[in-house]
Amino acid sequence: MLHVQHTHKEVKMTTNDLEPQEAAGQNVAKLEANLARVEELTQRLLKVMGQGRTVAPSLQGPSQELYVKAATGYMTEMMHNPAKLIEHQLEFWGKSVKHYVEAQHLLAQGKLEAPTDETPKDRRFSHELWETNPYFNFIKQQYMLNAAAVQQAVEDIDTLDSEEKKRLRYFSQQLVDMISPTNFLPTNPEALALAAETEGESLVAGLENMIADLEANDGDLVVTLADKKAFKLGENLATTPGSVVFRNHMFELIQYTPTTEKVYETPLVIFPPWINKFYIMDLKPQNSLIKWIVDQGYTVFVVSWVNPDAGYRETSMTNYIEEGYLTAIKEVKEICNVKKVNAVGYCIAGTTLSLTLALMKQRKDTSINSATFFTTLTDFSDRGEVGVFLDNDFVDGIESQVEESGMLDSFFMSRTFSYLRSNDLIYGPAIKSYMMGQAPPAFDLLYWNGDGTNLPARMAVEYLRGLCQDDKFATDGFDVAGATVRLKDVTVPLCAIACETDHIAAWKSSYTGISKMGSKDKTFILSESGHIAGIINPPSKKKYGHYTNPELGLTAYDWLDAADKHEGSWWPRWGTWLSKKSGKKVTARAPGDDKHPVLAAAPGTYVVNN
Repeated sequence: MLHVQHTHKEVKMTTNDLEPQEAAGQNVAKLEANLARVEELTQRLLKVMGQGRTVAPSLQGPSQELYVKAATGYMTEMMHNPAKLIEHQLEFWGKSVKHYVEAQHLLAQGKLEAPTDETPKDRRFSHELWETNPYFNFIKQQYMLNAAAVQQAVEDIDTLDSEEKKRLRYFSQQLVDMISPTNFLPTNPEALALAAETEGESLVAGLENMIADLEANDGDLVVTLADKKAFKLGENLATTPGSVVFRNHMFELIQYTPTTEKVYETPLVIFPPWINKFYIMDLKPQNSLIKWIVDQGYTVFVVSWVNPDAGYRETSMTNYIEEGYLTAIKEVKEICNVKKVNAVGYCIAGTTLSLTLALMKQRKDTSINSATFFTTLTDFSDRGEVGVFLDNDFVDGIESQVEESGMLDSFFMSRTFSYLRSNDLIYGPAIKSYMMGQAPPAFDLLYWNGDGTNLPARMAVEYLRGLCQDDKFATDGFDVAGATVRLKDVTVPLCAIACETDHIAAWKSSYTGISKMGSKDKTFILSESGHIAGIINPPSKKKYGHYTNPELGLTAYDWLDAADKHEGSWWPRWGTWLSKKSGKKVTARAPGDDKHPVLAAAPGTYVVNN
């Protein structure tokens, strides 16, 4: 019998606390009740599983060509250099046999304890039974040995080019992560311990959670990451006061209520990515970047993009620039009665802001005084981790799917980004929800992460083909709005913030793109942490630091080696930079004007109803 320890501080009374006869009776009754619930849930499960969407094989994984090349490469290496592969196999065999012998030796001595464990630390195996229980420890150690053997086998293949090797590493690691013993009930001690404590109640609750997720997503299994009932936009998220002062079919323009008597003359317009919703910058007030900027004395506008449906099939990058960016800039200028604005672009919105700036340069439009880029890629020669999904096999599949549906459904985008951090965003939450029956946490960031948006068919293909794959903006030029634009056409003063561990917009690629822009006034800041946490990093938390180096003629590696490290958030440093680009102080502006009446209170209707 396995030794199971209670790990929860508060445990409800179970039948273990009763007299044997009474406990047995209650056990039977509870078992019968749970069996009845399982039967009912099974019927619901079978019903909903038949409703899931049919996903094309091209969107499920890489083409077979990658695996064929890998297998061929491995066999070729075996023929030409068998000694190396045999050496690695013998090393793996030796470690496995040694592990088995050590475990058997301890058992022969009557010691029910785990053998020596020198495997690296891994958050998945943090429960104490992975260390103290010989059964679970043996499984863990063998899994880690097997995982290392798979990784070594991939590295032994020398016939693939660098991109193919990167993809093979990624997808082989996905398989290794998927078969982790933590993902299966019989080999997960924490889930088994909880099932014993609750007399199976946790497993029934987990099944209910799984069915609820399937029913909520029309048969697709999408793990609920956050308690959706815990948040409501405008009440405990996106609460910075403001008003919608303009609306068209592409976006709502929100102007925020000033909190200072005086504001800088030059207003600031923020373009968030339309892959997600803007309120990542306006979560809790203490974490709100938007509120912080308003409190620094700026007139702040934010574009809240429409969530497109199939009716936006033909909406292109040109539409986003002409009817989005240029229209928003025009309206902000009119409302504030100014000739210039400062602009911010986040992620793909930063990429599109760069295209807009290059187009405006050709048109001799000087409406942008300065530009700030958050985690922005403009040079796609190195696409980072997300590049594994940008080869023709996946992009062909996406193009086929959007031709049929008219849009790239948020389901596919969310799943793709989740698999870049699968242990944190898929397997870990699934274990807690489905094996342990836990309710999803009331976590604002995860709530936002699950509030996805669609992409118009035409725009999605233009972005994936022209920018991500062909890298036209950084090379031959990208055609948009009747012009061919290039990175060197971006000449306004600029500040770029990238994030050190960003898995979506690799900081080195962001740096490379910024270094190729034609601006003479450039500032580059590297924040610690990732795509979200590195940007949403309020000064009050004193959590992540940042790096600066005024010399942008260096390679990315040399830039970082020579950079100065600063403690705390980059926000105040950027605030100082922005203030110098924002003119004198004027009387604070209330939202809207005679020609721009208030249409709705912030956060508006597009972010809520779409």
